[in-house]
Amino acid sequence: METTVQKTTSKGQITLPKHWRDQFKTNHFAMIPQDDFLVIRPLSLDDEDNYISVFDAKRDNRGQGIPAKKLLKILKSA
Repeated sequence: METTVQKTTSKGQITLPKHWRDQFKTNHFAMIPQDDFLVIRPLSLDDEDNYISVFDAKRDNRGQGIPAKKLLKILKSA
């Protein structure tokens, strides 16, 4: 298994390497916290019915992101 270390930007963002995005042929990924790990799992559009979107920047915030603390509050209330 390949290990890649990614640094977050000042906004807390990470970039998935292009070869991973190309390998999975999707722009949708689920992020699942498990103990002290964060699992990033590719989603196909067919799988989307199995997940809910708690925050959509276009729908919920005029295309803008939100601070991590606000997102955590949203996730905890879901």
